[in-house]
Amino acid sequence: MSTGPLAFDLITMGRIGVDLYPLDTGVPLGEADTFGKFLGGSPANVAVAAARLGRRTALITRTGADPFGAYLRSELRGFGVDDRWAGEVAAYPTPVTFCEIFPPDHFPLYFYRYPKAPDLEIGAGEVDLDAVRAARVFWMTGTGLSAEPSRTATLGALEARGKAGTTVFDLDWRPMLWPSEDGAGAGAGAGAEAGDASGAGDAAGESGPGRWYRRALALATVAVGNAEECAIATGESEPYAAARALLAAGVELAVVKRGPQGVLAVHRDGTVVEAAPVPVTVVNGLGAGDAFGGALCHGLLAGWELERVIHYANAAGAIVASRLACSTAMPFAHEVEEVLDRAAGV
Repeated sequence: MSTGPLAFDLITMGRIGVDLYPLDTGVPLGEADTFGKFLGGSPANVAVAAARLGRRTALITRTGADPFGAYLRSELRGFGVDDRWAGEVAAYPTPVTFCEIFPPDHFPLYFYRYPKAPDLEIGAGEVDLDAVRAARVFWMTGTGLSAEPSRTATLGALEARGKAGTTVFDLDWRPMLWPSEDGAGAGAGAGAEAGDASGAGDAAGESGPGRWYRRALALATVAVGNAEECAIATGESEPYAAARALLAAGVELAVVKRGPQGVLAVHRDGTVVEAAPVPVTVVNGLGAGDAFGGALCHGLLAGWELERVIHYANAAGAIVASRLACSTAMPFAHEVEEVLDRAAGV
């Protein structure tokens, strides 16, 4: 049953947690003495990023019934993200994620989601499907498919959308968050690099994460991921081949993030956009993809031409890569415009 006004620009669904980052970069985790505490989790950060750009956003998630859960809901409200669907699960603690920061390109993550993350306990009957259908953009992630009941709830939300509006599948491959029987990582607390492609061969068969990715792609209109994530979803990692495979799987727009080579976007209508990286001094690259996602949603909501959307999102991601935190680092519209103006020599 709906619980209030439903006119959200963006509803995201899935992972949330507390990020703890050493305040000194280049220090191994075991040697760090001081840490910063931040709202974390890709769907949460995407909602924050879009809210910073003036969009009305909400997050469907779960936290533990503990002080960290209360902190996260307070942070969501402070960033302007509606937390009405950020409920509590008494059985499990709010997750914590540690990061080591070795710029420019080494940012190991250590997830503590024992014995199970509350955000994987979202039940199908708990999702406000009226609100999901009414949202102009709905954003879900691969991690939401990694366990029940979240998997059924996420696929149910996609089915309720019926490809109405814009439905974004963030491929979000985190092998350490998948159970080993699905051919993925070693468990909820394993440390690993973002973008690890172990298990990529599952995409071509009927077992493992690939089968759930294909189910979701058939119900989405936009797919966003890096080469390794595309390999999980389609079996293809070369950017152009991956984009074509994503379109063949059912989406209208495929966005392939290529790291130092920038971003490739291919639309079903034949439009192709390539955006080179925006030069910045990288401090922490982990939040860049979430800033990109929030700005991508903002541009799609604005009805811009695809080239402008991708370059805008690319600039937003670059800004966050140049900052330490993720959620608090999400840029405002004037900051993105300033970066684009500098890049254009204005």
